[in-house]
Amino acid sequence: MRNALDRLRKMDGVTYPASPRTEPTRLRDRVGYDRATVHAVLDEAVVCHVGFVVDGRPVVLPQLHARVGDRLYLHGSTGARGLRLATDGGLDVCVTVTLVDGLVLARSAFHHSINYRSVVALGTATVVIDPAEKSAALAALVDGVVPGRSSGSRVPDRRELAATTVLVLPLEEVSVKVRTGPPSDDDEDLGLPHWAGVLPLRTLAGPPEPAPDLAEGIDVPAHVADWSR
Repeated sequence: MRNALDRLRKMDGVTYPASPRTEPTRLRDRVGYDRATVHAVLDEAVVCHVGFVVDGRPVVLPQLHARVGDRLYLHGSTGARGLRLATDGGLDVCVTVTLVDGLVLARSAFHHSINYRSVVALGTATVVIDPAEKSAALAALVDGVVPGRSSGSRVPDRRELAATTVLVLPLEEVSVKVRTGPPSDDDEDLGLPHWAGVLPLRTLAGPPEPAPDLAEGIDVPAHVADWSR
């Protein structure tokens, strides 16, 4: 596992700087800052979770996201509490994504785990004001779910744009954490009569299901039929 993480940290030679908030206190060999790896995890994930504080209490919400370069875009209703807070100088957030690659089944209950790739991004998210950037960000959010979908749907009208707030979080304080490989059983448990190993997991799309009111003669577009993560 350490060799895999060494490759992860040095994949393209470009890394995000470590900070006191992104440096781990345990399992240090699983954490890296490689820019390409961070981007790959963010791009593969369909959903992120955004944590922030409202009235002194923590809130964590699932959201769609899109990465454009070193900028992460989030969006929601203009009436949402967190987004309203962001209009006054920005909103301190913690954004996380996790991809589960396998269930790690050990001989002992204690050493059960999962193989995963996860990213944590910290910083201040601010409201996107520029109309061109907002429109581009919304297109990226649609394409982030299904690449190519923004050109296969109607663009937001003025009313929809007014009802939507887009936040941007610069990717500056970021880390990626990875676990790979088999279970790490204790030597004294290796002879136990229990199966041990990894059950791989992956995200697969089923057959597209057309809307019941879809007009006749509209075929499933390639960007839907060929979707994969």
